[in-house]
Amino acid sequence: MRKDIQPPQQQVHPAPGERPLRIRELGAAVGVEVETIRYYEKTGLLQEPARSDNGYRAYGQVHIERLAFIRHCRSLDISLADIQQLLQLMNTPQADGSGVDAVVQQQIARVRTRLASLKALEKQLLSLQSRCAAQHHGEHLASECPVLHELVVAARGEACACHGDRQSEKAG
Repeated sequence: MRKDIQPPQQQVHPAPGERPLRIRELGAAVGVEVETIRYYEKTGLLQEPARSDNGYRAYGQVHIERLAFIRHCRSLDISLADIQQLLQLMNTPQADGSGVDAVVQQQIARVRTRLASLKALEKQLLSLQSRCAAQHHGEHLASECPVLHELVVAARGEACACHGDRQSEKAG
């Protein structure tokens, strides 16, 4: 188990008078798969629920809110370790809030890096596509396909249209 994600210390009960939810109901309420909920419990992101007399997990509103928070953070592609850090900050209202800003800044940097990588990928794919458009204006045989030819050339470690001179890339 990772050191930065700790298992929960105690079970959390639904509020008095609140109808407890089973795990499938919790998942349906928030739009999260049952296995994901179990994983979040195992890693300590989601508090372990109390158990009913028949052994079923008994979730409450606190679980819905926390799971929705986690789901929203994941939709922003925030890592589980960073979500754990945010949850710890939420549970410590007097803590320095600059940790939240640091998490967001790091996530922005990761997104910008990924965007640059995707732009480079787009350029490579457009280069491949242009080979086909330049040589064929419609249907052609796979054996004559310049895109397939370039992919085979690249697989051999040779220079290809999408990556240029591979030898100079390795040297750089």
